[in-house]
Amino acid sequence: MNAPLILNERDGSCFEQAPGDTILRAALRGGVGLSYECNSGGCGGCKFELLSGEVEDLWPDAPGLGERDRRRGRHLACQCRALGDVTIKAPTGKEYVPAIPPKRRRAVLTGITDITHDIREFRFHSDGPADFLPGQFAMLDLPGVGTSRAYSLSNTPNKTGEWHFQIRRVGQGKGSYALFNLLRPGMEIGLDGPYGVAYLRTEAPRDLVCVAGGSGLAPMISIARGAVEAGLLGPRKLYFFYGAREPRDVCGESMLAALDGFGEHIVYCLVVSSPGVEGWAGATGFVHTRLPQALPAALSNYEFYFAGPPPMTQALQEMLMVDHRVPFEQIHFDRFF
Repeated sequence: MNAPLILNERDGSCFEQAPGDTILRAALRGGVGLSYECNSGGCGGCKFELLSGEVEDLWPDAPGLGERDRRRGRHLACQCRALGDVTIKAPTGKEYVPAIPPKRRRAVLTGITDITHDIREFRFHSDGPADFLPGQFAMLDLPGVGTSRAYSLSNTPNKTGEWHFQIRRVGQGKGSYALFNLLRPGMEIGLDGPYGVAYLRTEAPRDLVCVAGGSGLAPMISIARGAVEAGLLGPRKLYFFYGAREPRDVCGESMLAALDGFGEHIVYCLVVSSPGVEGWAGATGFVHTRLPQALPAALSNYEFYFAGPPPMTQALQEMLMVDHRVPFEQIHFDRFF
């Protein structure tokens, strides 16, 4: 049987869908820049209209589609497979064309380290190089989980096939349950990537600001490590903000302290939103509100990267763009829900 052909009427692009791929993954693998963010059904960034043909909807109730979208016959490219040749109408952009086309591979779990009471680092090894950009994520196929789960990388690209993820245990989360309870060193999983558009821009001339909340730590650590490896720091500084819920959630500083320039070119700023009665003496509140006080120049002078819970990323984006007029091209994040 021939692979389904997908034609996007909006820009005339055409690509094949390999077995097991969604329309979105097929597009990105084919070098077509279909609009997207989370690749997991949550953000709605990959909505499209089906003009002809038939698709299989892998998650009919995905939160990325509202009732109005469903009434208008819209679908999510990350949650649909073509059942034959189809014609769609979907937004595209050059910023979504993958710098590194995503690739499927097998990966073996080689080690696990606790970071906090509910965040662990999972380290995998694959044959061949680990090709990705600092700040990107990969899709993991885990035992007992019917669909792929997206997790951000915390290390940097390497030729030895090392893929490191810092993942938070989520109540009722099938993916984190498999990782925390079922997976053991030596076990093999499927790994597909890289994905994501919030990667490190090495050409940007401004000081960098990374803002992380919860397991949003992973891509921000990757970006910090990538900035050091690329020789960006020295003439530039990197300000790293971490928002923890409670004192026991605090993390990240030891990873940054291992990097050249920590304390001089790398500044770590910690904020705890619910200090409780533990005698916390540091900054408190929501992490995004700390930026105007802690950064020495106007916010429009920085390159921003952030990852964390949706309320944090939404509040931070609004604050930067509305209150401080930070140009959109200086703001980088992938929405996850």
